[in-house]
Amino acid sequence: MVMPQSDEIYWLIPRSRRAPGRARTLVREQLTSWEVNEDQADTAELLLSELVTNAVRHARAPQGRDIGVRLARYDGVLRVEVADAGPAVKLTPQVVADWDERGRGLAIVAALAERWGCCPRRHGIGKAVWAEVSQDGAS
Repeated sequence: MVMPQSDEIYWLIPRSRRAPGRARTLVREQLTSWEVNEDQADTAELLLSELVTNAVRHARAPQGRDIGVRLARYDGVLRVEVADAGPAVKLTPQVVADWDERGRGLAIVAALAERWGCCPRRHGIGKAVWAEVSQDGAS
């Protein structure tokens, strides 16, 4: 019997303008150590960056609360997850004008992820927004 492969790592990152860059660095290092192929690593890194950026800009979390970043791989799937202490809301990708510089984050997530969504945080108040991509390149 073959057991499914499962790995998981979690970081707490201070909620600041530097959070997306810090999260990208941590995830890229972990994906390299897991020997994830470059295409899936690039996609996972971009998804994570969009989710962390949204948590920094829109979470309405209390001052001083960190952002939780979780990276997991299981059964050929990479999952990036960003948790914040902000209230759970219905997430819908926006339609924005060509000249708008903001508002495309969830549209990018919806376009690149095989699956994505939002759920209550596993431990504590707030929510977790997650996105999944296949490790085998099928999306």
